[in-house]
Amino acid sequence: MIVFRKLEAQVRKALYEFDMVPADGGIGVALSGGKDSLTLLHLLRRISGRGFPPFPLHAFHVSGEFSCGAGVTAGYLKEICETLGVPLTLLKSDRTLEELECYSCSRERRSLLFDAAKKEGFSTLAFGHHRDDNVVTLMLNLLGKGEFAGALPKIHMQKYGVTIIRPLAYTKEEQIIAFSKEAGFLRATCRCPKGQVSMRRQTQEALKILEGNFPDLWDNLNNAALVYGSQKAASLID
Repeated sequence: MIVFRKLEAQVRKALYEFDMVPADGGIGVALSGGKDSLTLLHLLRRISGRGFPPFPLHAFHVSGEFSCGAGVTAGYLKEICETLGVPLTLLKSDRTLEELECYSCSRERRSLLFDAAKKEGFSTLAFGHHRDDNVVTLMLNLLGKGEFAGALPKIHMQKYGVTIIRPLAYTKEEQIIAFSKEAGFLRATCRCPKGQVSMRRQTQEALKILEGNFPDLWDNLNNAALVYGSQKAASLID
């Protein structure tokens, strides 16, 4: 598939440029069940041992009545993971509709994922955040807090002892949609009632309007965020 080969090249670039593959140990994958994380899982499975040393993979899925996942069944995800030869750990959030709020939900899911990953011996966890996600995060931080900060492609969470990587850092959402159509899982979309009217969604729609006048908007903002983020991360290490 031509689309898949393009995605693979982009992920290889991100893995290499940001040194995402751990020297020892494997990569855990935060598998929401949506198009982004499922695409990421397929790509990492394809790349392991091809141009990179083989790295074990393990998927982790957080379900719940109102989770940020795609609302797919555990059986559906188990079938995909079994086909790819990737172990799957199922987790659950008990959050109710009244408790839904993006920031706290995200923190809860991450805590569940971090704890499960470390229990299975994985200190590197891959998330399916793509180029468009990074640009929206950048604008939310810039407009809401006055901070020029996107989602770093690689960041060590010292408090939790886990490193987050985002191998889809160069990948457009439209490319993921094209591949997921071919692969048959595009139907898996976010079912969170809050997510449909969130500030993130509104910011995304505003950027699409600006794109009419600035056709390279998404790539330019993404590249600026990645360059600045890498420089900032390097300065912290120095």
